[in-house]
Amino acid sequence: MRLSILATLAAAALSAAPVAAQEKVKLINVIELSGAGATAGTNFKNGVDLAVADINAKGGILGRQIEIVHYDTQTNPGNTRAAVQRAIDEGTYAVLGPVFSGPIGASMQISQRAEVAQIVGGEAAGFTRQGNPYIFRTSLSQAAAMPKIAAYMKNSLKANSVAVVWVNNDFGKGGRDQILPELEKLGIKVAVDVATEQGQADFAADAIKVKNANADAVFVYLNEEESARFLRAAKQQGVNKPMVGETTLLGAKVIELAGDAANGAKGHVGLSVDAPVPAFQEFGKKFQAKFNYASDHNGLKGYMAVYMVKWGTEKQKKFDKKGLADTLRGATIKPSEEPGILIETTIEANGDLDRISFLAEVKDGKQVITETLPKLKP
Repeated sequence: MRLSILATLAAAALSAAPVAAQEKVKLINVIELSGAGATAGTNFKNGVDLAVADINAKGGILGRQIEIVHYDTQTNPGNTRAAVQRAIDEGTYAVLGPVFSGPIGASMQISQRAEVAQIVGGEAAGFTRQGNPYIFRTSLSQAAAMPKIAAYMKNSLKANSVAVVWVNNDFGKGGRDQILPELEKLGIKVAVDVATEQGQADFAADAIKVKNANADAVFVYLNEEESARFLRAAKQQGVNKPMVGETTLLGAKVIELAGDAANGAKGHVGLSVDAPVPAFQEFGKKFQAKFNYASDHNGLKGYMAVYMVKWGTEKQKKFDKKGLADTLRGATIKPSEEPGILIETTIEANGDLDRISFLAEVKDGKQVITETLPKLKP
């Protein structure tokens, strides 16, 4: 009987060993795979998938493979809240996404109550000003980007007046509210202030307003598809003033959809596979090979989000959800420590980022980096 008990215990131990070895860490990506944010969200998702594959191929995080799950929010704030709650209920180690700022603002209190880090792609300034210690960006905020754009229009374009075209959602309103005071500081007059709608198809009337304003430059702050439509409409209406934007205006999808109308567009980009950063360019090649199209900035954001989780976990040497957020806040992650972060990145106490960024122009259907801008706090 004693031998029988020992044999049973040994068999149980052997059967349990593979289970422990196969233990995984779950990450849930709450992202826009349909609706107005589908272009941005799909790029973010593909960047996440590429990072997960790379990390798992090298042994995972602290020896555990990553299990990645994607939930489509349909770019709907209510769906986003439900998806974040589902992710929390299902035990996600961290929440990734979404990209659009409105859904982020609608959902981030859920991850905060659960004390789970939420690593997002949005740029609106407002959501990192609410004292939420669990929200983290993968991009520069509008507050960091807009002073650079205003200075560019004043110093490089010599603009004394600007037409401002923006999308009437959290992203667009946030950008407008950030750029207007920066223009005022530099003595640049707003010749016309044009609000448009998310998902808008026809921009002919808006382009005519811009043309009639006869400003020295046009600041375009729309989502990707709408940016392309506006550029086409502006060309059709004969608007020949410089088109200036921030990241979205110069994205790969905009260039693809706008065609020749995108040529000459200028602006500030926080991330680009065309930047003179070897790690960015290598990522761009891997992304192109895997998904058969060029990544925009959102692909880089998704990739880096997973590596923020990896770095924070390995830094604390354990899987601790609250500890992950504590570790990320105030950290500077260097590629020498974690190559997957791609570029030195400082995470401010409120979840904002500080890192180098770039000025770019679309030439012959390609985004060309024209200048590298330093971190705000060297």
